[in-house]
Amino acid sequence: MKTLVIGGTGTVGKEVVMELLKEGKALRVLTTSKEKAKSQPAGVEAVVGNTGDPESLQKAFLDIDRLFMVNAHTQTEVEQAMNAVAAAKNAGVKKIVYQSIHRAHEFQTIPHVKSKVLLENAIKDSGVNYTFVCPNNFYQNDFMFHEAITKYGVYPQPIGNIGLSRNDVRDIAEVAVKALFTSDLDGLSIPIVGPDALTGNDIANILTGVLDYRVQYAGNDLVSWAAQTKQFVPEWMVEDWRIMYGEFQKRGLIATDAEVALLTDVLGRPPRNYVDFLKENKSLFQGVPTVAES
Repeated sequence: MKTLVIGGTGTVGKEVVMELLKEGKALRVLTTSKEKAKSQPAGVEAVVGNTGDPESLQKAFLDIDRLFMVNAHTQTEVEQAMNAVAAAKNAGVKKIVYQSIHRAHEFQTIPHVKSKVLLENAIKDSGVNYTFVCPNNFYQNDFMFHEAITKYGVYPQPIGNIGLSRNDVRDIAEVAVKALFTSDLDGLSIPIVGPDALTGNDIANILTGVLDYRVQYAGNDLVSWAAQTKQFVPEWMVEDWRIMYGEFQKRGLIATDAEVALLTDVLGRPPRNYVDFLKENKSLFQGVPTVAES
């Protein structure tokens, strides 16, 4: 029997795939792209299909007894994920590990977070054994801001002045694989968080210290942020994110000591920190900002 990874070509899914391979597990990745199917690492079986097409899921779930699922942020996310949950139940899958969001139940004013709560409830109602891995904001998101950081010396993610307990996606993968192959985490929601609460200014200061050039936080103006982001991202998604960042600016999303301790226990070590993440990836952020520093 095998583990199916839905979302296995994305930021988190790739790390889950690599963790499964490291553990010597048989796995299959569902992808909508023939090109991505062909480019999977050795040891990975790929099947082309779509969670929006229930018929294509029958082949994907053949001989599958475990499922890791992370859904793309789309306007049909709930419908697609519900199809996958139904297919998993019909196939006799024994365990679903689903990526939700840290404290999702407290942030349901954010559309894509509310979707996660709906899907958590659907998985519970399915009767299939489950674990929810619930990450905060990813360190790896900063790769998307490469140009702003390296060319302009600006950190643009408007997370505010209260703080987020940002996390490394590799910690998600380690917890996910443990949840898939042991009963230790059955029925639990595991917060995937970092050891430090980081504000926008904290991140800019850390970037400055590690990268050896000055990086400034772009600030909390969500109107300007939205206008700029709409040039690259669909308007519905920008509005969703605007609500999210507004909540972060008002409330933050800081892990409790108990949440950090739980994750530390599950990992068998402290969660990865942001400084070490940057040091590991320093070569990817080399640049000389072209905008005059003030």
